[in-house]
Amino acid sequence: MPCFVYPEGLREYEYIPNFAVRGLHYDVQKALLMKIDAFHYIQLGTVYRGLHSVPDEEVIAMYQGSHVPLEIMSDFYGKSSHGHTMKQFMDIFSLPEMTLLSCVNDFFMRHNIDYEPVHLYKDVKEAIRDVHVKGIMYRAVEKYICYGEQSHAVLKKLSEHGKKMFLITNSPFDFVDRGMNYIVGKDWRDLFDVVIVQADKPGFFNDRRKPFRRVTDKGALLWDRIHRLEKGKIYKQGNLYEFLRLTGWRGSKVLYFGDHIYSDLADLTLKHGWRTGAIIPELRKEIKIMNTEQYMHMMAWLQALTGLIEQMQVHRDPASQAVVDEWIREREAMRAQTKDIFNSQFGSLFRTYHNPTYFSRRLSRFADIYMASISCLLNYDFQHTFFPRRTPLQHESPFWPEQGPAGIRT
Repeated sequence: MPCFVYPEGLREYEYIPNFAVRGLHYDVQKALLMKIDAFHYIQLGTVYRGLHSVPDEEVIAMYQGSHVPLEIMSDFYGKSSHGHTMKQFMDIFSLPEMTLLSCVNDFFMRHNIDYEPVHLYKDVKEAIRDVHVKGIMYRAVEKYICYGEQSHAVLKKLSEHGKKMFLITNSPFDFVDRGMNYIVGKDWRDLFDVVIVQADKPGFFNDRRKPFRRVTDKGALLWDRIHRLEKGKIYKQGNLYEFLRLTGWRGSKVLYFGDHIYSDLADLTLKHGWRTGAIIPELRKEIKIMNTEQYMHMMAWLQALTGLIEQMQVHRDPASQAVVDEWIREREAMRAQTKDIFNSQFGSLFRTYHNPTYFSRRLSRFADIYMASISCLLNYDFQHTFFPRRTPLQHESPFWPEQGPAGIRT
């Protein structure tokens, strides 16, 4: 493991579980963590250097506005590479990574230590990669795995209805086996027709060179060529093209679930035509907040204020302008409140003030359906069809010809 020499004082920091949200961007060169919307605009008020918010004026000066040009945004997989100075943090594992970066940046700034932000980012990235590769993370995380009674129920229901199921994971078999034994039950391998470990996604979906290899229950690697993928056996690495050839499972009849929009879902949607489902655990919290009376009241009044401002701005007399200005100030205050109700630093995972977040845009592009947990499928039978909502475009009326304010006409 590489040796990183950092100040002992960093040990004084405690983990802040609710500091960051997924989908944020990190400017590697400026050491800034921020939320960006679907149109590459920074949500002012959500830019942090260390653990402290950066004033809007300073952000605008650094970026010559609040728009982030395409050429410095993160690359296709959210990484900062090939000239892209932004990194997008997309999975659950990235929450502590963002907090660690913020804490170290905070320490250096508080102690007036001159440092290179690029070195810090690369050191944190390398340290996290190392705990994955050496299995340190897997041994530590096992104690936090939750029992999933509904996970077993939904897998069993799918199996009983004749659905073919497969598991493709980047984790090693011993970790997967212990976790699935606890979450699903000792019969978990009977529920899956194919199990692939250490798949190296997203490379698994693109690299044709790696063949499958059999792994015994004790972790020994066998050398024989794989001519078919058999139920009850464990396979390592491989690639999707060989998987498709051996199984014949192709196109829109396949529904693949994953929790990483880029590593799990993007290539399958764009290159192979699979249906995709994203697992977004944060939905539970966000929907609970959205269903509160406080939030519904705030959103109703915010929409009403916006409508009033839009209609009354044509009146240019001083009295009318004074009223409109007061409404604008109230609207700005309410927008901040609707952000803080989700997360006081960065707000909702899915929205900036009114636009979808960049995370939300990528989610809608690469996932046909998304839910908090795969157990949500228990609420539907296998004949159920999910239809997309038709959201009015900017030039369309919110009411379709067959609808009116009172509802749908028969």
